[in-house]
Amino acid sequence: MDLHDDITADNVNLKNCDHEPIHIPCSIQPHGILLVLSEPDLEILQISNNTETILGVTADKLLGQQLSHLLEQDMIAAIASCLQGEFEHINPLKLSIRHQGRITEFNGVIHRSLQNYLILELEPYSSEVTSGFINFYTLTRTTLTKMQQVSNLSELSALIVTEVRKITGFDRVMVYRFDANNSGEVIAEEKLEGLEPYLGLHYPDTDIPKQARHLYILNPLRLICDINYQPAAIISKEPQQTIVNNFPNCSLPLDLSFSVLRSVSPIHIEYLKNMGVRASMSISLIKNNRLWGLIACHHQTPRFVSYEIRTVCEFLGKVMSLELVSKEENENLDEKLQLKSIQKKFIDTVARSQDLTDALLQDRVSLLKLVNAEGAAVCIDGHWMLIGKTPNESDINDLIVWLNDKFHNYLFVSNSLPQQYPKAVNFKEVASGLLALSIIRIRNNYVLWFRPERLQQVNWAGNPQKPTTIDVNGSLTIFPRQSFELWKETVCGTSLAWQQYEIDGAIELRSAIIGIVLRKADELAAINLELQRSNNELDAFSYIASHDLKEPLRGIHNYSTFLLEDYANVLDREGVSKLETLVRLTKRMEDLINSLLHFSRLGRQELNLQLIDFNELVKNVSEVFRMSLGDANMNIWIPKPLPMIQGDSVLLEEVLTNLIGNGLKYNNNQEKWVEVGYLESQEYPQDTSPAFWTFYVRDNGIGIREKHLETIFRIFKRLHSPNQYGGGTGAGLTIVKKIIERHDGKIWVESTYGQGSTFYFTLPR
Repeated sequence: MDLHDDITADNVNLKNCDHEPIHIPCSIQPHGILLVLSEPDLEILQISNNTETILGVTADKLLGQQLSHLLEQDMIAAIASCLQGEFEHINPLKLSIRHQGRITEFNGVIHRSLQNYLILELEPYSSEVTSGFINFYTLTRTTLTKMQQVSNLSELSALIVTEVRKITGFDRVMVYRFDANNSGEVIAEEKLEGLEPYLGLHYPDTDIPKQARHLYILNPLRLICDINYQPAAIISKEPQQTIVNNFPNCSLPLDLSFSVLRSVSPIHIEYLKNMGVRASMSISLIKNNRLWGLIACHHQTPRFVSYEIRTVCEFLGKVMSLELVSKEENENLDEKLQLKSIQKKFIDTVARSQDLTDALLQDRVSLLKLVNAEGAAVCIDGHWMLIGKTPNESDINDLIVWLNDKFHNYLFVSNSLPQQYPKAVNFKEVASGLLALSIIRIRNNYVLWFRPERLQQVNWAGNPQKPTTIDVNGSLTIFPRQSFELWKETVCGTSLAWQQYEIDGAIELRSAIIGIVLRKADELAAINLELQRSNNELDAFSYIASHDLKEPLRGIHNYSTFLLEDYANVLDREGVSKLETLVRLTKRMEDLINSLLHFSRLGRQELNLQLIDFNELVKNVSEVFRMSLGDANMNIWIPKPLPMIQGDSVLLEEVLTNLIGNGLKYNNNQEKWVEVGYLESQEYPQDTSPAFWTFYVRDNGIGIREKHLETIFRIFKRLHSPNQYGGGTGAGLTIVKKIIERHDGKIWVESTYGQGSTFYFTLPR
C-alpha cells in the first residue's frame, strides 16, 4: 500500500502501521540537541529547536554559524580529526559549551546518516558514572563470567535480565524472543515486586512492525527517557514550504536511523502509556544477522540512562547475541542427544545402502523418529509409499503440486499448513504440520513428514487485535491495545513446531540420499565407459578380423575357381561337385565378412547429418527396385506426403533398401506391395516421444512367426535356409537397427504370419 493511499473500510488491516515512516520523524526527544554539519567547515545546516531551553540561545541564531561558535578550538580539532575514522571508537566525545557566562557539559555522539549527512548529537553529561576502561571492566566482568558459566538459553536469559536491571535500575527487564511469524514471547523477566508479570505472554507481530524491527538491527540500543516529552523539531537553514509529520520548516526529511535522540512514533507512545510505562530502553539481540529478540526495559517514572551505562548494556547485548547459538543448542539437550543418536544410526544405514527405496523404508520407525513425526510419505520416481498417519495419496499428489515452487533450499517447513494451503483443512487431524524434503525434483523424489493437529492455548498480553475506528471521511485510526491483561486464545490447525535440530536431521538425510544417487551415477558412468571401451574394441576387432580374413579367403576362392576351369574334365562328377560347393561356401563367407565389416564401420563413422526430403529418399530406392525387378506385379507407394527430416541420407537410404527389399523378397503373393508412411501424433505408442517422427514400412509378405519377433534383429539370424528367398547373410536387419540407433531412434516390428509385416522406426523431428 502506498503511503498516500486512502485507507477505507474495504482495506482496513492491522498492518497499516508498517508504513509509518518512523526513521524520518523530523524531531528529536528534547533532553538533547541535534546538529547537522557541513564538511569540512562544520557549518550548522540543521538544528533541533530546543537550544534556548538547554543553552539559552534560539536555534535560528545558530543556523548558518560555524560549530566553533559553540565549541572551543581544541574540541573542533578533536571532531575534525575523527571524521575519516570509525565513530564508534571515539564516541562519546566530552564537549563543553560556554554561552552567556555558563558552561554546560555534554556527551557528543557523532555519526553519518544513511544520506551521508554529518550529525552531532549532544546529550547532558551525567556524573553518576565515572567513565573509563576500569569502570567498564568493573561493570561487565562479573556478568561475563556468569554468562560463560550458564549452560542453556533459559539460564542465560534469566541471568541477563537480572544483570541489566541491576546496572540500569529499571523497574522491569525482559527478554523478548521473536518467532518465525515475528510475533513475540517474553521468555525471561526480572521486575519490581507488585508489578503484573509478563513472563510467558505473547505479543502479536503488529506490536513491533517491520520497519521498527529493521531499525533495531541498524541501531541496537533505543532509549525513551519520558514518553510525555514535547518533540523538538529539526529546522533547516533554508526551510522549504513543506510540512513533514506536522512539523513546519522541515526540509527534506532527515534520516535518523542511527540517532540516539530520534523522536518516537505517536502510536508507540500511546502503546507505552496503555502499559503504564513512562520510560523504556531496548537492546537488540541479533543472531546470524537477523533480529532474534530484545532485552526490553520498562520504568514507571521518567528515567535517563547515561551513554556510558547504555554502552555497557549494548555490549552485554552483543555478548548474549554471540552466545545464542551455543546456548540454544543446549536447550532440551537430552532430547537432542537421543534424537541425534537415532539420526546418526539411520543416516549411516542409508549412506551404506545400495538401493534408495530400501534405504528409506527398511526401518520405518526410525524414519518417523528422525524428525519426531507421526506419519511420512516417501515418493521414489513418482511412486508413493505411506507410513503411519498420513493424508491419502490423492491429497498428497495435490499437495506436491502446490509445493512445487514453495521449496527453499530443497526444504519446506510449516506447523500451520491449513493456513498456507486451505485444502489441508480436510486432513488437518493428521497433517497440520509438514516437513517436506525435495531430493531430486526432476525424478519426483520426495520425503514428506506429517504432524497431527495439536490444539494450543496461547497466552496473549491483552487481545492481540488492535482496535480501529473509521472516520466519516473514510480514514482509519488505529489505536494501540488498551489492556495487557492475560488474554487466552485457542489456536486450531497447528501442530507442534518443528525444532531446528529436527530440520537439521532431515537436511542430513537428504545429503546421505544424494550420496547414494551420486554413487549410483558414478557406477553407471563407469559401466557406460567400460561398455564404450568394449564396443570400441569389438568394432576394431571386427574390422581387423574381417579385413585380414578376406585375403586368404579370396585365395581359396580363386584357386577353387582355377581348379574347376583347368581340371573339370579330369575330375569325376563328385570331385567337380565338391569344388563347386567350396566356391559357393567361400562366396557366402565373403558376403558374411563384408556384412560384418560394414556393421563394424557403422559404430565408428560420423553421421553426415543434413535436411532430407523423405519422399525423395523413398522414390530413389523404389526406382532401383523397379529397374532390377521390373514393374510387373510390384507396387511401392506412399499414402500421404512424408515430412522433412534431419539425418544421414546414405545410411537412411540403406534402411529403406533393406526394409523394402525384404518386403518384396520374402513374399509369395502374385501382386507384391510395400507401403511407406508415418503415424499421426494421436496414433503414437504411449512410450514414444512426440519429439520423434514414427515411420513405418508395411508389406503383404510371408510375415514372421511370433516366437521370432524378439530375435529378428540379431546379427546373422536367418529364419530360412540360405537357398530360400534368394539367400542372404542375415545381417541386414541388424545393420538397419544400428543405423536407426545411431540417429537416436528405435525400431520394432509387428507381424502376422502369412499376412505380412510392419516395421516401425523413429527419427528425431
